[in-house]
Amino acid sequence: MNFNKLALITAIAATCGLTVNTAYAADKVLLKTPIAFGSHLPALGTPIKWYSERIPQTSGGTIKMKIYEPGKLVNPAEILDAVSTGKINSGYSTAGYWQGKLPAAALFSAVPFGPEAGEYMAWLHFGNGLKLYQEMYDQGGYNVKVLPCAIISPETSGWFKKPIEKPEDLKGLNMRFFGLGASVMEKLGVGTVQLPGGEIFGAMEKGAIDASEFSQPAIDQRLGFHKVAKYNYFPGWHQQSTVFELLINKDTWNDMDTMQQSAVETTCMAAMTYSIAEGEAMQFGAMQKAKEKGVEIRYWNEEMLNLFETTWLEVVDEKKEDPFFAKVWEDLSQFRKGYALWEANAFLPRESTQ
Repeated sequence: MNFNKLALITAIAATCGLTVNTAYAADKVLLKTPIAFGSHLPALGTPIKWYSERIPQTSGGTIKMKIYEPGKLVNPAEILDAVSTGKINSGYSTAGYWQGKLPAAALFSAVPFGPEAGEYMAWLHFGNGLKLYQEMYDQGGYNVKVLPCAIISPETSGWFKKPIEKPEDLKGLNMRFFGLGASVMEKLGVGTVQLPGGEIFGAMEKGAIDASEFSQPAIDQRLGFHKVAKYNYFPGWHQQSTVFELLINKDTWNDMDTMQQSAVETTCMAAMTYSIAEGEAMQFGAMQKAKEKGVEIRYWNEEMLNLFETTWLEVVDEKKEDPFFAKVWEDLSQFRKGYALWEANAFLPRESTQ
């Protein structure tokens, strides 16, 4: 086809209000993506694997993603810095891992006594959550674009080798604990450490730690916690829901055209649906199997839950010394006050559904 014929076809298409598909002209992007959680872990690692399989389709073949299991390209703790500096162009993790550098980061990951998944997504996408999330990284000097890309519902609040009935039972324990909840446990006399999932079983088996929380029952089951601890406590007061992030180097992001950026964003929203649905579908089966293997599923008594909550509010007061933490906390709290009117009237009381 010569140039004159091509120009004529393009002109006719424009006159008729049609568009010529230009997806082929977009620069192709390969997102090399180290992940913080093994892709075999349901609802924790599987969403980003699902994402990597869908993004070539949703982007019209212009974006591909290659995921790297934890530690294969970049260690999980180094993902943020590696994406920001351009050592890699993307990474998948959860913001709570960066709270040592960015105190407010954990508020975009999991909040003790905080929002469940629906409320969390509402604040992120229709409140000021996403704006503040990106602002945090920008203020911190990180050259990244952040996108929430998965979410899970409550975790268990711990695997213990002995029953925990009163505050004194916590004192002196060594426990693997994540995020803001770890600050609560430390105030209650627990020594906390941050271990990746793959190291927890060995640490408990050898007695290096006495207890651990990690994730949901179906995930904990894969890691074998039921073999080394027989008391599994609920509810997950420290993580009623947990958000996971796709970080993209901002130069890579800015080099994408609008169609590619839209594909990345839309597929992340789809991955959030995938993750919450997958997680919700498999927890009761995992809990039943745990019971069959001798695990006691326990619900914290009122005294302990009240203690965890009052201690959490003490932690909040301390954390608010960081101005940006205070800013995010205030915004989230105001959103939750408004949401509470809906929540209190719209949903059946828990006891009426049991």
